[in-house]
Amino acid sequence: MTSNQYNQYYSPTILKEFNCPSYVIEHSKAVMLKATYLALNFKGNVDLDLVKAGAMLHDVGRSQTNGIEHAVIGAKILEDNGFPQEIVKIVERHIGAGITRNEAEIIGLPPRDYLPVTFEEKIVSHADNLIHGTSEVDLDFVIRKWKNKLGSDHPSIPRIIKLHHELTGE
Repeated sequence: MTSNQYNQYYSPTILKEFNCPSYVIEHSKAVMLKATYLALNFKGNVDLDLVKAGAMLHDVGRSQTNGIEHAVIGAKILEDNGFPQEIVKIVERHIGAGITRNEAEIIGLPPRDYLPVTFEEKIVSHADNLIHGTSEVDLDFVIRKWKNKLGSDHPSIPRIIKLHHELTGE
C-alpha cells in the first residue's frame, strides 16, 4: 500500500540541502532500496512511500554527527523543519533494533524508548542493519558486527534477530 503523501520526502536532494556527506546519501539510497524490498515482501499493511521517505532520511543527523545521537539529532532537524511526525519517529527509532529507555540513559541519550513500533519504523531500522555502507549484508554479518561492537550478551542482539524474523519470516 502506498499513500503518496510522503513521496516528496524521498529525494536525495533533501539530504544535500541538509549538507549530508555524499557517503551518507549513497548509504541512504541503498537503505531505501532494501527497505522497499522488505516492504514489498512483507505480509502486513505498510505505507511504501512512508518507508521510502524514512529510509532516505534516516541518517540526516549525520550531517552534524556520526555518533549514536545522530538519530535524535536527525529527528530534531526534521521536526524543526516541519516534516511529518511519522518520518521523525522513523529517524529517531532506526538505530539497531531500537534502544530501550534504560539503554538510552546509559549511553547518554535523552531518557525515552527508541524502539521501533510501527511496521514502517521496523522496516527502515532493519533495512539499515542489512546495509553496510552501500553493500547488502546478511543477518549473520549484522550479529557479528553488533557482538564485536557491544559484546555477545548485549540485549540488542536478540532484538535484531526477532526483528529479522518478524519482517522476513526467516
